Amino acid sequence: MAAIRPFAALRPQPEAAPRICELPYDVVSSEEARALAAGNRESFFYVSKPEIDLPAGIDHYDQRVYAKGRDEFQRLITQGSLQPDPEPCFYLYRQVMGRHAQVGLVAVASCEDYLNNIIKKHELTRPEKEDDRVRHIEALNAQTGPAFLVCRAVPEIDALVARRVAEAPAIDFTSQDGFRHSSWVISQRGDIERIQARFAQMPALYIADGHHRSAAAARICRTRKGAGDSAWFLAVIFPHNEIQILPYNRVLKDLNGQSPARLLEKLAGIFHVDDSTSPAPVRKHELGFYLAGRWRTLSFRPEYLAAKDPIETLDATLLQKLVLEPVFEIDNPRTSQRVNFVGGIRGIGELERLVDRGDYACALALYPTSIEDLMSIADAGGIMPPKSTWFEPKLRDGMFCHLIC
Repeated sequence: MAAIRPFAALRPQPEAAPRICELPYDVVSSEEARALAAGNRESFFYVSKPEIDLPAGIDHYDQRVYAKGRDEFQRLITQGSLQPDPEPCFYLYRQVMGRHAQVGLVAVASCEDYLNNIIKKHELTRPEKEDDRVRHIEALNAQTGPAFLVCRAVPEIDALVARRVAEAPAIDFTSQDGFRHSSWVISQRGDIERIQARFAQMPALYIADGHHRSAAAARICRTRKGAGDSAWFLAVIFPHNEIQILPYNRVLKDLNGQSPARLLEKLAGIFHVDDSTSPAPVRKHELGFYLAGRWRTLSFRPEYLAAKDPIETLDATLLQKLVLEPVFEIDNPRTSQRVNFVGGIRGIGELERLVDRGDYACALALYPTSIEDLMSIADAGGIMPPKSTWFEPKLRDGMFCHLIC
C-alpha cells in the first residue's frame, strides 16, 4: 500500500514566488532559461540550470555546474527568499490553465515503494539523465523539482481538498505563460492523519512525469541507506480524473523518397483517409496528417485494432509499427534524426509552421493518450512508446523543496 508523509517544505516567500518559481529544468533549453532568467537573480533557473551563469559551452554535466547550483540554492536560503516551515505539513498545489484546473497533494513519497513497484512506472529511464539528477540532488542535499504522480480519485480526499481550497491560499501568482499557481498548507494533525490513512489503503500510485527524478531519489536512498530524509522523495499527487494530457505530435524530415501520391496510396492501405477542415483528431485511433499545405484525417482500419494488449492499441504504437517503420523506414524513433516530436502545448499551428517553412516534409497530429490507458499499462508492468504523453500544465520548480540531510 502507498506510504506518504508530510514534510517541512522549503518554500518561497509569497511575494517572491513569482520571481523564483520556474518551469522544470528539462522542458527548456539552456538558452531559453538564460533568456527567461535575465535581470532576475531570484529565478530558480540559477539552481535548476546553473550552466546559465557559467561560461557558454560548458558541459552541462561538469562538476562546476552542480557546485554552482548548490551555491545559488544556498544564496536563496541565506537571503530569505526560500524559508523552511517549522513543522512537517502536507500542501495543496492548484494549477489553472485556461478552463482547466487541477489540485494535487504535495507530500513525500516512499523510495521503497518506488523500488517495490507500488509506485508504478510507464517509461524507461536513461542512465545519463539519472546520473545528472543524482549529482544535482547530492550537491544540494535537496530535491527541488517534484515528481508528478497520479492516484485513483478518492471522494473523501476530494472533499477535504475542496474544503481547503475554498480558503485563502498561502501563495498565489500567475506565471509568465498565463498559468495560475496557488498553494495551501495542511498543518492540522487530524487532516494529516486522515490523508495518510486513506493513501495507506491505495494499492498503487503512478508516475505521470518525473521518472528520472524518482529513479535518482531511489538511488540516493540506497547509497545513503535511508539516512536523514533520503528515503522519501518530493511529489505532487493528483487524482486521475483531474489531470490533462495533451498529444505528443510527430514531424517527419522527408517522405523517404516517395512522391506525395505514392505515400497517400500506402497510407490508404492502413487508414481510411478523408479530407479535413479540422486538423486536430477528435477520438482515439484518429490522426491528423499535414502534407503540402493540406490536412487529412487518418483513421486506422479496424483490422489493426484487434489486439488485447493495451500497449499494442496505443496510437503511438500503431503509428510506429504500421507507418514510421514500414513506410518511412524509421526503426528507432528515439535515435532517428528524421523524426521529431512536438508537444501539444505548442499547438497545431506549430506543425503547420514547421512544414510550411520547409523544415519538415509532413506532420502527424495524434489524439492524446488517456490516463486510463497509462494506468492500465503501468499495472501490467508495460512500458509505453517514447513520447506518448505530454502533461500540462507543468509543475513549477522551486514551489516546494525537500531537504534530505
